[in-house]
Amino acid sequence: EVFLPEEMRGPAPVDFLQELPSYQSALRRRAAGGPAGSQERRAAPQGFARLRAAEGSQPAPRPAREHPGSMAERRTLSYQQADIKYLSGWKQWKRTTSKSLKRVLGEVKELSSYLKLWRRDIHSIEGKFGTGIQSYFSFLRFLVLLNFIIFILMFSFVTLPSIISKHGIFNSSFAKIPLENVDSHCTVYEPGGNKGLIYFYTYLKDLLSGTGILEVTVLFYGYYTVDTAWISIMRYNLPLAYLLATFAYLALSLLWIIVRSVEGFKQNLVDAEDQFQSYCNKIFAGWDFCITDPGAARLKHRSLLYELRTDLEEERLKEKIAGRTMKEKLRIYSLRVFINIIVIAVLSGCFYSIYRATVFSQEKSNSISDTNLQANLLVQYLPSIVITLANFIAPLIFSFLIRFEEYSPAFEIRLTLLRCIFVRLANIAVLLFSLWSQISCATDRCKACGYNYELYPCWETEVGKEMYKLMIFDFLIILASVLFLDFPRKLLVTHCSCKLVQWFGLQEFGISDNVLEIVYGQTICWIGTFFSPLLPAIAMIKYFIVFYIKKISLKHTCKPAARPVRASSSNFFFLVVLLIGLILAFVPLGISITHIPSSKACGPFRNFNTSWAVVPDAILGFPKGLQQVLYGIASEAFAVPFFMVVCLIMFYFIALAGAHKRVVEQLREQLVMVRSESTFL
Repeated sequence: EVFLPEEMRGPAPVDFLQELPSYQSALRRRAAGGPAGSQERRAAPQGFARLRAAEGSQPAPRPAREHPGSMAERRTLSYQQADIKYLSGWKQWKRTTSKSLKRVLGEVKELSSYLKLWRRDIHSIEGKFGTGIQSYFSFLRFLVLLNFIIFILMFSFVTLPSIISKHGIFNSSFAKIPLENVDSHCTVYEPGGNKGLIYFYTYLKDLLSGTGILEVTVLFYGYYTVDTAWISIMRYNLPLAYLLATFAYLALSLLWIIVRSVEGFKQNLVDAEDQFQSYCNKIFAGWDFCITDPGAARLKHRSLLYELRTDLEEERLKEKIAGRTMKEKLRIYSLRVFINIIVIAVLSGCFYSIYRATVFSQEKSNSISDTNLQANLLVQYLPSIVITLANFIAPLIFSFLIRFEEYSPAFEIRLTLLRCIFVRLANIAVLLFSLWSQISCATDRCKACGYNYELYPCWETEVGKEMYKLMIFDFLIILASVLFLDFPRKLLVTHCSCKLVQWFGLQEFGISDNVLEIVYGQTICWIGTFFSPLLPAIAMIKYFIVFYIKKISLKHTCKPAARPVRASSSNFFFLVVLLIGLILAFVPLGISITHIPSSKACGPFRNFNTSWAVVPDAILGFPKGLQQVLYGIASEAFAVPFFMVVCLIMFYFIALAGAHKRVVEQLREQLVMVRSESTFL
């Protein structure tokens, strides 16, 4: 067959083009429009000729079959090309405008992708070590952005109005409402500032512990003593803004995490639905084509081999479990109960140690001389040191004990991680409980002010300083582990040929352990932001530096873990752990806001029994009709029907999900039958 060049070909005859299926389908669509369609059908040859003549004066559109896309997209484009000639001017303008807007939005989105933080670094890590490790660094970038938004929120609505009103900027002023029915000694707050000759190590101690000059700055709760600010002619209710900003950053964090976790949940649901599908995914789609490093490629080979062996081991364990006798089941269950008792004992020991360390630190922190820097820092950081030791020792014990419980390999990993998450986050809760036990007391010394004023004149600032110290100490531990553990180990493995050293090898970059570290720090940030409004800025700077520390450690001192996780499952796991930390943060903040009496000597809530009392006080300033609506929403008459409606909606969606699941199972059975029938035929 001979193909002529495009310029030597003559125009196709009109009669031949009218026989094309696409032209006939266009005629049928126009015929469905009524009499106008029949007239167009009768005048088809003349109309087609005029159309050909009009097309000769302008460039022809690109055929749908040449469009790079799926078959559905090509079919839609073909319909659009057939119908666009018969649209009115208004509809053509709307379609053209919509396409232009989509094109502009796409270009803006593409341009914004170049402005992402650490874009090149993360792509480099993805190309060398795969998507599993890349997901950790993307998660770190998400936390930097989240803390930046929280910092902007707190600074704009809390810190900036206080600074403006106290310094009289923009013709502003502030007012302090005198306290009523409160003993005068409860209103005195004199932070122990540095006086006289000050040594350098005093500044270092203040920087590390949040005492001294830092205690009276915008960093902590005690600075915000303004009740009402007037900026020009606008009245600004700082206590209400402080509380609403707290609710706003918690709600923003919750919504953002849920939105990001939806895609990972869908992917995990699909992957976990069918075991045969899991095998097919590993064999046909398990390779990570982003890997370019030969060492990382060999590691990926071993990872896929390990996953297949793990799946086979799980199948073997399922058969073994199905064949267990009653005596074997009784032995294993008894052993698991005994091991869980040991786990509870380890957790109890950690919690009691943290409680005693916190009580000792709070009682002795004011009695040690400032000239003894080492002893002072040791007492100040004693709770943080005990918490860090508990976070290090407890996971080692859990990893050793779980070997005797005879779980499947995948369940072993999940259970160990859940225990490690619990011990890390529960340690923070025990620390706060220890502080609250010192703040709230039932003795006579607490009746006058409602809390332990002698030990904590401004207890919110004391809690903020503890959260500040935990944040700083956590960063120092991350930095020290890289400098004094990973780098020396790298030098020994590189330059020492001893078999023992080579057997230990390089430190593995464990994704789960690193994620637990930053989730622990983010939980501290969520809890501490109420007591230290600028703590998100410190967390943002901390994660910014940690990114480069972990990047250098990954490329020069560590090796990827022998059992990496896929990016889809790891992203979902990161967000689930982060969501657990956020839910834990709700509990101490809720107790602090609603139950513990607020300090009478500092802070924006000095005139209220609790921080939550500012909300009813603000509602009293609303119109009567709005007050009745709000009180009605908060009443039991509204809450009970609302709860019942929510339960009905949940029941409906649960039933709908069950029906969809049954339909999916039936379709899968039909697919199996189709495959078996095709094999038989």
